[in-house]
Amino acid sequence: MKYDFNSIEKKWQDYWAKNQTFKATNKSDKPKYYVLDMFPYPSGAGLHVGHPLGYIASDIYARYKRHKGFNVLHPQGYDSFGLPAEQYAIQTGQHPAVTTEANIKTYRRQLDQIGFSFDWSREVRTSNPEYYKWTQWIFIQLFESWYNNDSNKAEHIDTLIEAFTSEGNKNINAVCDDNIELFSAEDWANYSSEEQQDILLKYRLTYLAETEVNWCPALGTVLANDEIVNGVSERGSHPVVRKKMTQWSMRISAYAERLLQGLDTIDWTDSLKESQKNWIGKSVGASVSFNVLPNVTLSEVEESLKIDVFTTRPDTIFGVSFMTLAPEHEIVSQITTTAQKAEVEAYIEATAKRSERDRMADVKTISGAFTGAYAEHPFSKEPIPIWIGDYVLAGYGTGAVMSVPCGDQRDYDFAKHFNIPIPNIFEGVDISKEAFASKDNVKIANSDFLNGMNYKKASKRAIYDLEQLGQGEGKTNYRLRDAVFSRQRYWGEPFPVYYVNGMPQMIDAEHLPIRLPEVEKYLPTETGEPPLGRADVWAWDVNQNSVVSNDLIDHKTVFPLELNTMPGWAGSSWYFFRYMEDAANRDGVFASEDALNYWENVDLYIGGSEHATGHLLYSRFWVKLLKDRGFVNVEEPFKKLINQGMILGTSAFVYRDESNNTYYSKGLVGDKNVLPIHVKVQYVNASDELDIEGLKSDGEFGEDFKDAEFILEDGAYKVGRDVEKMSKSKYNVVNPDDIVADYGADSLRLYEMFLGPLEQYKPWNTAGITGVHNFLKKFWKLYIGDNGLKVNNAQPTADNLKTLHKTIKKVEEDIENFSFNTSVSTFMIAVNELTSQKCTSKDVLEPLLVLISPYAPHIAEELWSQLGNANSISTASFPIFDASHLVESSKKYPISFNGKMRFTLELPMDMSKDEIEKTVMAHEKTIAQLDGRTPKKVIVVPGKIVNIVG
Repeated sequence: MKYDFNSIEKKWQDYWAKNQTFKATNKSDKPKYYVLDMFPYPSGAGLHVGHPLGYIASDIYARYKRHKGFNVLHPQGYDSFGLPAEQYAIQTGQHPAVTTEANIKTYRRQLDQIGFSFDWSREVRTSNPEYYKWTQWIFIQLFESWYNNDSNKAEHIDTLIEAFTSEGNKNINAVCDDNIELFSAEDWANYSSEEQQDILLKYRLTYLAETEVNWCPALGTVLANDEIVNGVSERGSHPVVRKKMTQWSMRISAYAERLLQGLDTIDWTDSLKESQKNWIGKSVGASVSFNVLPNVTLSEVEESLKIDVFTTRPDTIFGVSFMTLAPEHEIVSQITTTAQKAEVEAYIEATAKRSERDRMADVKTISGAFTGAYAEHPFSKEPIPIWIGDYVLAGYGTGAVMSVPCGDQRDYDFAKHFNIPIPNIFEGVDISKEAFASKDNVKIANSDFLNGMNYKKASKRAIYDLEQLGQGEGKTNYRLRDAVFSRQRYWGEPFPVYYVNGMPQMIDAEHLPIRLPEVEKYLPTETGEPPLGRADVWAWDVNQNSVVSNDLIDHKTVFPLELNTMPGWAGSSWYFFRYMEDAANRDGVFASEDALNYWENVDLYIGGSEHATGHLLYSRFWVKLLKDRGFVNVEEPFKKLINQGMILGTSAFVYRDESNNTYYSKGLVGDKNVLPIHVKVQYVNASDELDIEGLKSDGEFGEDFKDAEFILEDGAYKVGRDVEKMSKSKYNVVNPDDIVADYGADSLRLYEMFLGPLEQYKPWNTAGITGVHNFLKKFWKLYIGDNGLKVNNAQPTADNLKTLHKTIKKVEEDIENFSFNTSVSTFMIAVNELTSQKCTSKDVLEPLLVLISPYAPHIAEELWSQLGNANSISTASFPIFDASHLVESSKKYPISFNGKMRFTLELPMDMSKDEIEKTVMAHEKTIAQLDGRTPKKVIVVPGKIVNIVG
């Protein structure tokens, strides 16, 4: 009976779907376990073989936990808002919802054919109005919250309004905008409604502010820092510039310390935690105010302008020889003198074309401009020149630094480049060639009252004296900045916001969702508004509580709606809670209290490390906010997190001579001036030979090669090879559909695990899957012969049980340690041993099926059924390891003569030393070896060796 993997896999996939085998329940006497993958964005390209890696790992663990007696929730869905669908809509005019639906169908088909044990009944799609209704609801909760530093949590905005009404803001200790003016209860009562709303916006956890953003003109939208790679957009590689825009922002900075402390409570890798710690960037130091000295330019503005800086080294304050502001700093235009204006404006324009990441990473390029203005040193009262330089970022700290060139290498290089003095404030330290950045084992010099002090003492004294002057204080600072939450695009969640006299108003939750309107095209308007500015019906009627035509905006009850949409990370910051609620009970609640109390949070989360400072940080922030407001009962969304590595593709290259459209085979390139060009790997055979005719006839890009001449070597064109990220743009993608068709889903699952440790990068080689596929055929033959089922009720031998139980032990250890690659090797060893033992015992072969079923569920289900079991193998208990079967009852001793082994002899393990010696000496082979001689001595090490000397 042949192993017909195609029909077997289709049979069991249909069975699981029909019987909802993996549907979770929110009520169970079993302990709960929640396994989750970072849900996919459904791109038009579909899945390649690299995508399922993490899904296979999580599925193995989910299936294993079911066998171990857990009530497992293992859901799946789609992060279905995003730029790719919108860009395609711009190019083709097709609505993003249409392409997204088509892409999801492809993904679902591909996921189903790999045999994942997902509970599809709980599927979510972030672009469904029924889902983003609750994303809008969470936005409203953020708007209606402020962060109380005294209680160290978010509270409803009503508690803040009550405080303002009773005593003003003098006793309010909140995370809020800088430079909040003090007001009394009487002042508050006398403010107009708009003035009160404006003040509250400075405290709310989501607020409107003019912010420096990463603007991508080609995409027509703002990008987050993690959406920019090497100064260009990750999507499409378009230029990105810095620009000021009024945006919605999230006050994630309020949670900086809690985000840091929370890392100690979760089981994440050290590298992932370190990424978040660095992004949050906690620094302890001092805030220092430098007064700007008056000049001709400042004569028409207040002469009390000051520049606030944060420094981790207040001990070096006497080493300040200049100040550097970010080119975008709001004070630059005010302080720049007429003589320096042209130079400063030109520098600002040039800087706007560089992303923040480029500016941070580029430590070699030194550039800047002098503003012509000076600040006053708080202690020496000496004038300090104020420069601008792009190594200072507007969004980090205060956007200004007190530059101490003797103690900071970037300041040092800047000072050297522009011939700015570099005073030395370190006793006995040579700074002639570089800055001295250490704070250990050095004393401060040339610093007035700080002379002779070490770092700690000098820092404390400097802070004390700054406080006495009213020009500074001790402070803890964080690199983490508030997150810009607006995107100037169409395909995203609409904000539940309308505007009255320019002030934002929230739409009542009972009227959600606010659905995306229809637009004629998906580009920004001719006047620069986001695509929603093209909608004819996009205004809010407060009487009807509905969206109405824009033509009615002049009517006194109709107001304009927000034109921006939410960013991609909005829907992914809470989706794990939505899965907790059974789909039949989702109406009217984002997740019920019972479901939230039962599942709590995700026990195991698997996904890519690229989300360390984006999705993972934002979702932790939202969960803490929801916990503060009493909507959930957990502080952290993901207890344990594993980053899977990446499966790499082997690319193929042809080598083009740009001068004459000629392509040289790899061995003929030599020192020719050629350009390597990717070609589709399906036109290259195992010998790296290119199918030239196939390439030229390719409908997608064959035209590029139609008239080209290919210079062959030994009658063939040999391509170049390189291992790279698997990507459609590199034409090195391997489609899982092809692998499943040729080898089966179980082979794909086993092979992806067999490639190497889950966390590592590893190259794909389709030829290698044949070994795993042959193993499955051998596994099948262990159960099924030419005449059908071979398994019977024969009593297992000691060797049978030894093989089974060492396999149970190893597989369980491997799954618990996520070492899935070594489990596959263990299965291969077990099958080889049981085959050689001619094992047919059901007592051995049936539990072996349960062991392998998380890895190869289809073949396991089929053989389980063949053994007469009526229920799915997923309901079976995991085999229990019995150590007694691994205890050796005998030992095969090497019998040596003068150190050279001559034969082996199997003896009971419990034999004494004297009994071993007597038995060996009486053996016929020993007598023959001695040939009548009497040995000098006999060395016996029980359980190890016997050596006869002489």
